[in-house]
Amino acid sequence: MNSSPPSGSQTTHGSVPTVHASRYLQQLCKHWAHKFETEFDSTQGRISLPLGEARLTATSDALMIDLTATDAANMTTFQQVVISHIERFAFREQLRFVWE
Repeated sequence: MNSSPPSGSQTTHGSVPTVHASRYLQQLCKHWAHKFETEFDSTQGRISLPLGEARLTATSDALMIDLTATDAANMTTFQQVVISHIERFAFREQLRFVWE
């Protein structure tokens, strides 16, 4: 699951403190698997969307999110799409997304 971002793209890194990181990673990948190219296991995932590529890593206490948008103009939308989907899966807890 390693590759360099395409030319002209923008990458951002985020983290979400949660003990349910693996669950949310798998739910997000399964949710989008019917529409987009995905690959995942319990600790890592990759989703190729029209807005760019999302790479997820689950640790015991956080979900790490690396987004590579097709261009800088798409990054905010890309972040909002990913956040809204994860928040739907995590309706029982209040999540805090921290972007670098």
